[in-house]
Amino acid sequence: MSSSPVNLLILSAVTAIALFAQGTEGAARYKPPEGPAPKLANGKPDFSGMWQRPYVPDMTKNAAGQVGAGELPFTAKGKAKWDAYKAEEGDYAGACLPFGQIRSMNSPDPVQIMQSDKFLSLLYEQNTWFKVFPLDGRKHRDIVPTWFGDSVGHWEGDTLVVETNNFNGKTRLDTIGHPHSSKISIVEKYSRPDLGHINYEITVTDPLYYSKPIVNKRVFTLRTDWEIMEYSCEENNLSLWEGRIKVPKYDDLE
Repeated sequence: MSSSPVNLLILSAVTAIALFAQGTEGAARYKPPEGPAPKLANGKPDFSGMWQRPYVPDMTKNAAGQVGAGELPFTAKGKAKWDAYKAEEGDYAGACLPFGQIRSMNSPDPVQIMQSDKFLSLLYEQNTWFKVFPLDGRKHRDIVPTWFGDSVGHWEGDTLVVETNNFNGKTRLDTIGHPHSSKISIVEKYSRPDLGHINYEITVTDPLYYSKPIVNKRVFTLRTDWEIMEYSCEENNLSLWEGRIKVPKYDDLE
């Protein structure tokens, strides 16, 4: 991809995170705490903490801490949507619109997890977004489609399974812009093998754009040396204020 304003914005974010890491212990020198995974009073794993996620702009690729989805099984409609995509002509993230659940879970900045017996909260440093969902296996709500979808969680042994649907179709799967339709649903699985790590798996199902489910796996690292910071996309996004970033068009949603 060319060096569009959107790409420059992304690179600035990645650089900021890298400098932040270097300003503490540095990602290369940091060693996560060791020991058994903590438990809540109800006996379930406690995922609370500040977590560093492996950031790979293309969710199909393998990298440190990530097993990519591999070549995507596009339908004809999905391939046409991907071939026509040009980030410089209106990537929604460049316009400071919500990333959505899938892309937010694969951002270069940290996420703070807060958990109780009944709810789990994801506090994203990115644009200070947050998401809260129940863990008691209740059914999905009947609400209007949203950027982050409607999530409900349940336990399968010590694995937390989160099912999300009812997306508005206005987001992308990853930074480079792999598409999805409003028919998408996802299943996320969280397990905590030890004190310092979370094993995370996401399965994406979109029958309109992909002929079979897409699976991506990552390992999150507990960062006891980090604190969540304020983040405002709009404040310093000069390309947005000065008109070089275009507002995306959503007249072709499916």
